Amino acid sequence: AVIELKAKAVRDLFEETFISGDSIANPKAFDGIDVACESSQTLSMGVNGGSLTLDKLDELVDTVMGGKPELLLMSRRSRRIINKLARTAGTLLETDRDQFGQMIQFYDGIAIGVSDYIADDQTVGTSSDCSSIYATQFGEGALAGLSGPGGLQVERVGSLEQKDASRSRIKWYTSIALFNTLKLAKLVGVRP
Repeated sequence: AVIELKAKAVRDLFEETFISGDSIANPKAFDGIDVACESSQTLSMGVNGGSLTLDKLDELVDTVMGGKPELLLMSRRSRRIINKLARTAGTLLETDRDQFGQMIQFYDGIAIGVSDYIADDQTVGTSSDCSSIYATQFGEGALAGLSGPGGLQVERVGSLEQKDASRSRIKWYTSIALFNTLKLAKLVGVRP
């Protein structure tokens, strides 16, 4: 049970770093998609942010070149806003099961991913209640995850001298690579 909890903690750290990792602030981390996204691929809802519209979401989708993005990654609040916009427009988001049997929503055929590590308190101009939405393609010519040989490794360190217990170490060397900067875009300043 302890090893499972440690593995979940490593997974959560990876997700957080995937979004907001900054190798300058933390030399042991890799640059996440927020840092990797070029300014030319960044759209804004306005100087002080603004309310999301489906037109602006379509503009974000169109910013990713070479085909549609495969994923729109956002906070829970942003997903609720998109659901509300779709209902107001008289439609609903598509829903289907992924390869693991989990229900997933789609916007214009693009999977919607939700991350608790995308903050809803980002500052844009004078507004401090903003969030970001990311659009990306994955693969060799786009955004790819990298992992060291052996993947996630559990190493038994051995028994502790002062306690009747043993210690395990979990190691996972990962990073991301953005092979083409036109395959990742973000929309900043999304307000409620």
